[in-house]
Amino acid sequence: MRRVAVTGIGLITPVGVGRERVFQALIEGRSGISRIEGFDISALKTTMSGICRDFRPEDFFDEREKTRLDRVSQLAIAAAESAARDARMDNGLLDNYDTGVIIGTGFGGQESVEEYCGAYFNGHGRRTAIAIPKAMYNAASSNIAIRLKTRGPNITLSTACSSGANAIGQAFHMIRYGQTERMIAGGADAPVTPVVMDAWKDMRVLSTKNDPPERACKPFSANRDGFVLSEGAGIVVLETIESARERGAHIYAEIIGYGATADASHITFPDSEGEAHAILRALRDAAVQPEEIAYVNAHGTATKLNDISETEALKKVFGSRAREIPVSSIKSMLGHSMGASGAIEFIATVLAIESKKIPPTINYEEADPQCDLDYVTEGARELKATAARIAALSNSFGFGGNNAVLVATGSNDITA
Repeated sequence: MRRVAVTGIGLITPVGVGRERVFQALIEGRSGISRIEGFDISALKTTMSGICRDFRPEDFFDEREKTRLDRVSQLAIAAAESAARDARMDNGLLDNYDTGVIIGTGFGGQESVEEYCGAYFNGHGRRTAIAIPKAMYNAASSNIAIRLKTRGPNITLSTACSSGANAIGQAFHMIRYGQTERMIAGGADAPVTPVVMDAWKDMRVLSTKNDPPERACKPFSANRDGFVLSEGAGIVVLETIESARERGAHIYAEIIGYGATADASHITFPDSEGEAHAILRALRDAAVQPEEIAYVNAHGTATKLNDISETEALKKVFGSRAREIPVSSIKSMLGHSMGASGAIEFIATVLAIESKKIPPTINYEEADPQCDLDYVTEGARELKATAARIAALSNSFGFGGNNAVLVATGSNDITA
């Protein structure tokens, strides 16, 4: 089996654009949640979301390109291009059949779907001939390949909130087992639209603590009342460690394990048993013992059921030691970007390993007896190794009972 390195990172989130800016905001505990301004919110109970306000499409696309791309594709392409540039692979190294793309998304080109449907049902407005190419789920991955000239496998995954994590996990295995040499992988979603917000309203899983919006998302806190919907993109470049060393690339971390399971119990209610098995599969895949895990980046949505279920899953895997492991949810600052969240959170885990700094869970106010782990609520914390290397987990659990867990390490020998 071949070892796989993370050598490029592209991030677009509600707290900023770019690896350094985003991680600094997370370490400082800054929220990117704000009041929705792009459409009428008068009929909504939830009036805030996480919008990538610092993202400027014109920095990446001319006017013609912008009109031909849904926002989800814009976010994905920009993040992928940034990751390729960060990995120093924007100089022809990607133009071959040994480089592939795999992108996870929960909603695809939702904005374009709503625009076309609005025009169709209202009988007015422009019904564009490129609605399908803009809205199709594989638009983001296909447009990344066209943009960067990658000619290897091109795959789109949609497993709800675990989409981005599954994309990275599958890309990792493709490289590990010799199916390809390098992959551009991650997730992108842009679901903050009138129809989606209205649909979530009826499910009663969104926070309604609108004022102030930056305090709305409270993972693991007893007074949590739901998640905050957001948009974003997180893309990584993965390649063999041998390749990275040969070309002198910066190695952020090594990805060493991936586990995926299905709860097979309920379409929306999480199951701690399925989540625990995903964690155990990832640890086994990584050949890592539970006592080696020094940090867990939680799925941590701030819904009543999810936070309890994830806490129970961690206890099932780690036993009494679960209370000693730092666990934090960056959704408290970024909101929940659906198919992008798992990829963004994996990147945050990688950066935590590299910097040895754990981002906090903000907005924690009241202890919940059913959520009794160490959620890093006092602010950023030093990440300390519990073994010869620093190993960390990134959890992603989605509707449909889709669970994906990734393990990364910053062992001292990866750049040797």
